[in-house]
Amino acid sequence: MALCFSASLSFPKRHPLISTPHNISRKRNLPLICRSNSDSDEDYLLDAPVSIGDGFSFSGGKYSDEPSPADEWFKQGKIVKAHPVGGTGEKAKDPIFGLAMAGSSQASTDLFRWFCVESGNPANQTVILIHGFPSQAYSYRKVLPILSKNNHVIAFDWLEFVDSLDSLVNELSKDKFTLVVQGYFSPVVVKYAQDHQEKLNNLILLNPPLTVKHANLPSTLAIFSNFLLGEIFSQDPLRASDKALTSCGPYQIKEEVAMVYRRPYLTSGSSGFALNAISRSMKKELKGYVEDMRRILGDKTWKVRTSVCWGERDRWLSFEGVEDFCRESNHQLIKVPMGIMCRRIAARK
Repeated sequence: MALCFSASLSFPKRHPLISTPHNISRKRNLPLICRSNSDSDEDYLLDAPVSIGDGFSFSGGKYSDEPSPADEWFKQGKIVKAHPVGGTGEKAKDPIFGLAMAGSSQASTDLFRWFCVESGNPANQTVILIHGFPSQAYSYRKVLPILSKNNHVIAFDWLEFVDSLDSLVNELSKDKFTLVVQGYFSPVVVKYAQDHQEKLNNLILLNPPLTVKHANLPSTLAIFSNFLLGEIFSQDPLRASDKALTSCGPYQIKEEVAMVYRRPYLTSGSSGFALNAISRSMKKELKGYVEDMRRILGDKTWKVRTSVCWGERDRWLSFEGVEDFCRESNHQLIKVPMGIMCRRIAARK
C-alpha cells in the first residue's frame, strides 16, 4: 500500500517497520523506508520516483527490481484504442480535489485505451473473456493457454458500460464469437448481447446475479460507493484488490499474484477513481440491471445459446433461485461444487 507522510508528522522513535531519516527537522520531502518483517535487511522505498523502480509508488514504481508475474503478464498484452472518452476536452481531474491528473491520464478528446491479451490462431473461432467486478483480465491467465489450443482467445480489462464494449469488440473481432463473462458485469454484457445476437455463437455466464437476492452489492464492494470514505478506500491497494477478491470465497492469493492485482492501484490513482465510480453506479442501478437481464434471457426473442456456470462456494451470490430460473428460461446450468465466483478461481494458484 502506498503511504504519504508529511514533515509535520511525528514518528515513534523505535517503530519496527518505519525508519525515520536523520535530520528530520531540516527536510521537507522525506524518503520514508519500509522494512520487511521477514528480513530486517530488506528495505522498500515507499515513495520512490519512477527512475528508481522500487517501492510502492503511485507514479510507476515497482514492488522490487526482480522479474514479477505482473511484468510477464503485461508483456503478453497490447493496448487497443476504442470508444471516445467524450467530455469538455480538458485533462482528466480527480473527483475529490479537482486537481489535474498525471500526464498519462487520458484527455477527453482521446479514445479509451484497453489492455488486451490475445492467444491462439486468429483463424479459429474467437472466444472473448470478460472479467468480473472488481477483477482484471489476469484472472483468466490459467484459462487462456487451454482455450487457445483450439480457439482464438481474447481477454481484456474493462470498465463496464455497453457502448464501450460495442466499440472494443468491433476493434477486436470482425467475425462471430463466443462471449464469456463473470459476475456483476454479466447484466451489462447481456444488454450488449441483446442488441447484437447475430454476432454471437454462444453466451457463457459465470456466477451472474440472476435473482432478486443478488440485486444488492456485498458490503465489501458497497463500501467503495460511500461518500468520501469510498474515495479513500478505493485508493487503498490492499482493500481495493486483496480484500475485495478474497472475501468472495475461501481461497487465498499468493503474494506474487496479489501484486499483479494491486499494480493498477499502485501506479495510478485513476484505477481507484474508476472503482469508486463503478461502485456508485452499480449500487444505484444493480437492481434494474438484474431485472433487465432476467427479462432478456427469458424472452422468446432471445436466440443465443446460453449456459450458466455456477461455482457453489461463492460467498457473495447464493445458488437459491438460480436452478429455477435456468429451468424456466431453458438455459443450460453447469454446477461447479468446489468453485467460487469464477473471477477468483484462477487467482488462487
